[in-house]
Amino acid sequence: MLKDIFSKKKKYATIPNEESKQEVPEGLMLKCPECKKIYYRKELDKNLKVCPNCDHHYRMTAKERIDSLIDAGTFEEWDSGLVSENPLEFPEYLDKLEKDREKTGINEAVVTGKGTINGLTTAFGVMDAHFRMGSMGSVVGEKIARAIERAREQKLPFIIFTASGGARMQEGVLSLMQMTKTSVAIERFHRSGGLLITVMTHPTTGGVSASFASLGDYNLAEPGALIGFAGRRIIEQTIREKLPDDFQTAEFLLKHGQLDKVVHRHDLKELLTDLLDIHQPGGGQS
Repeated sequence: MLKDIFSKKKKYATIPNEESKQEVPEGLMLKCPECKKIYYRKELDKNLKVCPNCDHHYRMTAKERIDSLIDAGTFEEWDSGLVSENPLEFPEYLDKLEKDREKTGINEAVVTGKGTINGLTTAFGVMDAHFRMGSMGSVVGEKIARAIERAREQKLPFIIFTASGGARMQEGVLSLMQMTKTSVAIERFHRSGGLLITVMTHPTTGGVSASFASLGDYNLAEPGALIGFAGRRIIEQTIREKLPDDFQTAEFLLKHGQLDKVVHRHDLKELLTDLLDIHQPGGGQS
């Protein structure tokens, strides 16, 4: 059954759109950064923020991700009150955090909790690149580690959606310590027999890609997602070689065995349901 799940291929019909010359209210229409087609924002939202013409995957907020996957009325958020301090007294750091809270409606760059996906209960974490570019500070690491511990105690699978620019520079070495903290929590989780599914979205870079994002039993990614540790320019300058055009994309990592599957957003809920079902006691029998 697993072989069938990971070998599925689907084609997606495209919806042609003519560029409108009529004046419209600001924000009502969008131009795709890939194919340059213009369409209504509502059309994009209904299509799970995937371009209906070229399949470009826009970034989703944590709320949008949760609404698209978690069954209505089953979401239970964990540790929503945890907020970052300014241990290094970095100039204007607290002001920037407050602005991001107002802009996004969340207190930090990750939302954790539990809910059901097509009736199957799971714990999860959803990173949000709209908050400090999804950077991992002390609170992000703490929330993820706590969520994994709760999943272990409650014997639940854990799904983590990653979207991050890496460790948060304003917290220095304290942010780097979160790589170890989350990795240790995952090791305990694995030893207890827990199921960890990671879904890497655009972008997943730096310390996040080098820690919990790469430690799943299943490592998935959305099409076109940027995934890597150091930046492309730094690597090219270090090795003094030109890298392939698709280097550090989800498709490149899949080709080189670092991912299990690149999953279109329209197929993600179905695939997660299948994986959760297989790992239920007596699962995969339906």
